[in-house]
Amino acid sequence: MRLAKYLAHAGVASRRAAETVIADGRVGIDGEIVLDPARDVGDDSRVTVDGRVLDGPEASAVYIVHKPLGVVSTARDSHGRRTVVELVSAEGLRLYPVGRLDADSSGLILLTNDGELANRLTHPSFEVEKTYRATLGSGPVGDGALRALRRGVQLDDGPTAPARVRRIGPNLIELTIHEGRNRQVRRMCEAAGRPVLALERVAFGPLRLDGLASGEHRRLDEQEIERLRAL
Repeated sequence: MRLAKYLAHAGVASRRAAETVIADGRVGIDGEIVLDPARDVGDDSRVTVDGRVLDGPEASAVYIVHKPLGVVSTARDSHGRRTVVELVSAEGLRLYPVGRLDADSSGLILLTNDGELANRLTHPSFEVEKTYRATLGSGPVGDGALRALRRGVQLDDGPTAPARVRRIGPNLIELTIHEGRNRQVRRMCEAAGRPVLALERVAFGPLRLDGLASGEHRRLDEQEIERLRAL
């Protein structure tokens, strides 16, 4: 197994983040600092990060979490805010979020120790769908705004792909996208002339909140994890 993948499966970081950890000279194999993320790790290799010996790849674990407002979707926060990782009692597993939800957004987010799976779920090439419910300002949502979102809108970092959108209330829409740009749904709605007042992610790939209350979580079973891998 290549070193970056080994670190990801050991719960150190996602595969891309693990490459940075390696480049910073923090990783050793059998007492030698290694800077090559493609270096092979043998079954009997002694791998360390910052001098700490790794136990080896952890069993893959994925949690679905209903993130409340005000909670940040990072493993740690330098400003002392509550993080989504703190919502889960994971029995010593090193978890990190899959993707992001802004502090002022709520809803479904995944936590995992499987860096390979996290990469597949967030990399743009895999086009994993995420569904949001957005409460919009400026009065009832008209057909023009819906058509604009369905066609795709122009943002400062380029045009978006077409979205699936349906109106489920006078100023409430459900919108599905497969991109993952920063604050994308909010920016799309603003570009269509409708500021977002509240935003909740209700689905990530085949997973939905399904009655999970704000702040609650559950661990996915093996069948659910395999459905995510199949994406």
